[in-house]
Amino acid sequence: YANAARLDPGNATAFAGLAGQAARDGDMAAAQDAAERALALDPGNLSAAAALAQSLISGGEAQLARTLLSERVFAAEPGHARSLAAHALGRAEEKLGAYDAAFAAYALSKSDFAGVNKAAAAAQLGHTAFVEAIHSGLRALDLMASPAIEADQPAGAVSPHIFLLGYPRSGTTLVENMLASLPGVAALEEWPTLAETDQRYLSGNPTDIAAGLAEFGRLDRAGRMALRSAYWARAAALGIDPGATAFVDMDPLKGTRLPFIAGLFPDARILIMRRDPRDVVWSCFKTNFAMTSNTFEYSSLDRAARHYDAMMRLTDLALAKLPLATMDVDYRALTRDLDGVTRQICAFTGLDWSPDVRNFDSTADKRGVGTASAAQVRKGLYDGSGQWKPFARWLEPVLPILAPWIERYGHD
Repeated sequence: YANAARLDPGNATAFAGLAGQAARDGDMAAAQDAAERALALDPGNLSAAAALAQSLISGGEAQLARTLLSERVFAAEPGHARSLAAHALGRAEEKLGAYDAAFAAYALSKSDFAGVNKAAAAAQLGHTAFVEAIHSGLRALDLMASPAIEADQPAGAVSPHIFLLGYPRSGTTLVENMLASLPGVAALEEWPTLAETDQRYLSGNPTDIAAGLAEFGRLDRAGRMALRSAYWARAAALGIDPGATAFVDMDPLKGTRLPFIAGLFPDARILIMRRDPRDVVWSCFKTNFAMTSNTFEYSSLDRAARHYDAMMRLTDLALAKLPLATMDVDYRALTRDLDGVTRQICAFTGLDWSPDVRNFDSTADKRGVGTASAAQVRKGLYDGSGQWKPFARWLEPVLPILAPWIERYGHD
């Protein structure tokens, strides 16, 4: 977008793209500047208006954002731009306490998102079905007698080796940047570090996936060592510091890879973020994500709740069945006692605790954040618990799905 804007200063689409990316990254001054330039060139550019609205909301001007978007959104044609603008309008209405209007805007945004990506979603296995296929395969899998390989470290291996998972919007980006603030700790966010293993054992239809897991379970020592080497080679190629003394592999949905983690990295430490399921599902529904097989599952509250339930059941099965060293990290406890909880995390993972963990916001700013939590993490620590409550009546139909997990994690 920057190159296009430089080559063609009259290109409103280029400036709108810059504005959208800056808003996603939490750089609201840059978002406002680029959006205003786009709108000066093309007053009807809905993507630019959405980015400008995000900047206004961040600056406490939700009413101006509502005024900017309300007529534009409902007059626009369905599509990607309207999805972005409806999401921003939903945020403005929520800030103003107009929860009926906020939900209507969020629902419109997700409806357009689903419509734009319907064909892409239909061309691949849905993520909930993918999770269920792994669950089915894991039930029949025996890794308890896998060959001991932890003593053999491939080139580039880093220890402590930490996997950070849970579920999107559960606080994984926050903890990742806390740990990345510690001296010597390298971290990667949501990269396919197990791509070679995935391609070999998680491709195809549900029957193929279950069979692939069974094949993985029979893999001998040499085969597992080759996959360990491929993992560390990929991590190095993705840019972890060769001088790192610890490595955090953050991906909230890597619970789907726990069979591989147990079979390839028995010495790894696994952190599992836990947050009120209602907050998690609501946040996934209202958040503007890029299209992937899993984010398509957030196009309705019902789909999101069923996906969450499938992920939690799979994680539970993995914890019961596999030899994994895990620690649950409660989001609410972390936001209320940062030092205490991060000390516990460091003790479990083998990291040396330092007050540097408090600098996670500046770490996120320096490293860059590619997840949808970018803007929140850069604002500093706050407890986002209970954001679902104003929308409780819309969550009522999915509470039977979420109720077991609400009770399990101690939320009233």
